[in-house]
Amino acid sequence: MSSARITRRLGDSPRQRGSLTGESCPDLFELTDGNFAVIGTEATAALDPHLPSDAARADYERIVVITRETLIRAKRDIPDV
Repeated sequence: MSSARITRRLGDSPRQRGSLTGESCPDLFELTDGNFAVIGTEATAALDPHLPSDAARADYERIVVITRETLIRAKRDIPDV
């Protein structure tokens, strides 16, 4: 596992997006190594058969779904480069 750490959240927190119960908390984070981490709903089994023919997923990778609102609110924090 990577030794990278979370440096910052991208976008608004789940609470700011209206999740007051902790039941729906998709989130995006920038890591110290420049990569990004995602908290979302695991959907590998449902979506893997529908990947485009030019897409691939390693055995250790999972398909994770986040809400549209989560990504749109994070857009302002995603670097251009």
